[in-house]
Amino acid sequence: MPTERFQFEGEGGHKLAAALDLPEQEPLVFALFAHCFTCGKDALSAKRISTALAAKGIAVLRFDFTGLGASEGEFANATFSSNVADLVRAADHLRKIRKAPALLIGHSLGGAAILAAAKDIPETKAVVTIAAPSAPAHVTGLFKEHVEDIRTVGEVEVALAGRPFRIKREFLDDIAEHDLMAQIGKLRRALLVMHSPTDDVVGIDNATRIFMSARHPKSFVSLAGADHLLGDRRDTAYVADMIAAWAPRYLQPTAADQVAEHSAEPRRVVVQETRNSKFQQLVSAGPHRLLADEPLAAGGDDTGPGPYDYLIAGLGACTSMTMRLYADRKSLPLDRVTVTLAHSKIHASDCADCETKQGLLDQIERVIRIDGALDAEQRKKLMEIADKCPVHRTLTSEIRIMTREQTP
Repeated sequence: MPTERFQFEGEGGHKLAAALDLPEQEPLVFALFAHCFTCGKDALSAKRISTALAAKGIAVLRFDFTGLGASEGEFANATFSSNVADLVRAADHLRKIRKAPALLIGHSLGGAAILAAAKDIPETKAVVTIAAPSAPAHVTGLFKEHVEDIRTVGEVEVALAGRPFRIKREFLDDIAEHDLMAQIGKLRRALLVMHSPTDDVVGIDNATRIFMSARHPKSFVSLAGADHLLGDRRDTAYVADMIAAWAPRYLQPTAADQVAEHSAEPRRVVVQETRNSKFQQLVSAGPHRLLADEPLAAGGDDTGPGPYDYLIAGLGACTSMTMRLYADRKSLPLDRVTVTLAHSKIHASDCADCETKQGLLDQIERVIRIDGALDAEQRKKLMEIADKCPVHRTLTSEIRIMTREQTP
């Protein structure tokens, strides 16, 4: 997936480093991702989820908060409120250069920040939290032994995730002022809460409070077995799959999708490796996303139909559609068409009607069931029409396949 890297001005006037992960085709929707407290835009969980969503057609903007990663400024000067403001600034910048985010995603404290920022990003239609605390003040549990010193001295260096960070009294005062539950109750956006019941950093009770405070539509997905930072690649892939499956119900199609749906031009199909397994592929056709894989017997994981499955499925779908068009045009009492297909290799010598007499041939067996009160002549005519479907004609005629390498 292509990634555009740039900077934008944050709330404090500092330049914040951002990365926009883009699909190969026109994005279905734009999303904004907020990372965890001391993480950054290139943390494994943030990067993996964003790139996986981009592979599914969702463009994702992720950026480093003040003082983190490649962003300017001092982390000690950042507060929860300034992080929320930076999220709104990020949405503003995305609106200027591409399109405002309709989907907001936040991990850990980033989930709380996303919930707080949603009201100030009017284009937002759906919000996703991942292992998010129900109150920003929950983060003080990471350095609870230093809280009193911070309040007394004003600023203390603490170790978080093995790295030193300076925390100021202003940060503690700021997070104490936020009533996130009240904001969630006024969210008025579709909400997906994702949380592991065994999260030992942000307990599952936080997810319960967020979910109960929100109005419908709202959904919950358990990340059973996952750790707080989603260190296992399978967990980030699962999160991306769930978001991609859930979000479209609440998101309006982009103008580009609407144009494509009514365009007379044939749309391109893009097939790309997911790298989640040896053979798995993501098939993109306009707004549709499908998986392709090899069966277990061929060394794959069988997570989707195989290449020949898609080939004969195209023939089956075209056959049924063509028969339906003919039946409706002729007002035939056709109730339903069912096409069952199978692909195999046969010896050419076993085919008396084939021109090729040596080696192996591809054979597609097609069995058509016609339901309806049709007479023998009508059934015969429908079977003749089956052989006239466009895909059938393509497969039985000379095909020219032009292949070239795409330059980066």
